[in-house]
Amino acid sequence: MELRWLEDFVVLSETLNFSRAAERRNITQPAFSRRIRALEDWVGAGLVERTTHSVALNPSGQHFLAHARAVCFSLAQAKREASELAKSTHTSLNIAATHALSFTFIPEWLRQQNDVMSLGPLNLVSDSMQACENLMQKGEIDFLIAHAHPDAPSELQTPQFQSRVIGHDQLMAMISPSLASQIKTTKHPAPYLAYSQESGLGRIIDATCKHTNTDGLAKAGFTSHLAATLLSMTKSGAGVAWLPESLAGRDRDTGQLEIFNPDFPTIALEIRISRPRQRLSKIAEELWSSLPLS
Repeated sequence: MELRWLEDFVVLSETLNFSRAAERRNITQPAFSRRIRALEDWVGAGLVERTTHSVALNPSGQHFLAHARAVCFSLAQAKREASELAKSTHTSLNIAATHALSFTFIPEWLRQQNDVMSLGPLNLVSDSMQACENLMQKGEIDFLIAHAHPDAPSELQTPQFQSRVIGHDQLMAMISPSLASQIKTTKHPAPYLAYSQESGLGRIIDATCKHTNTDGLAKAGFTSHLAATLLSMTKSGAGVAWLPESLAGRDRDTGQLEIFNPDFPTIALEIRISRPRQRLSKIAEELWSSLPLS
């Protein structure tokens, strides 16, 4: 069995598409398919159900996926730890954060941490929740900072990882005053601007608002994993979007945005920092120890 077979299988589980998975692995689709077949032969059971138009993990594949991810993570982490031990220079901190928090929460939070201790060299990656989780599962970052909600579990809520609350935020359905006025006149539903599947905020909205009466909203006509994109489109009058207060609060205070429907719930959010349970570099462990318990 080859490690790359496990890595292939993990990517296939994320894309559920042989062509996209092969592209991400930088090999041809026939070669990728042969490697998945080789893995299945080694396991002694089929792992995926293949049809003309779709791919899905079967029960054996779902069970095997957790172990495949754990092996890939452990080896990547061991490689990284060995590399860091071999370095005589100061190790940099590697932090990933979702886009919305990278614009708002992260700069001030990092300044506060630097007041407590010298963080030294820092590599900050800003991406979607799904991409950040992938980096953590591959052992390529020390910490992930993202919005969280109890009803929308993260892929990192496993024994391999741990997290702490370092802040709070809230989601509100927002609209521009011009569009609100137009809707009152026409009585038409407001266009809905939604988060894509890669977005952690999208997961939270799906989990917490599935029983919410959304009268007055049309079906989603636009999606993005970027809260900043939805903010810009909402301000321009393109529709209604659930926006974090940390990002849209100033625009609400200045009158560029307003609450769409006071009857819609406000969704309370935690801002969490997650890490692997395995020991990190000295500076990463010092940062973790300085954070309040939660």
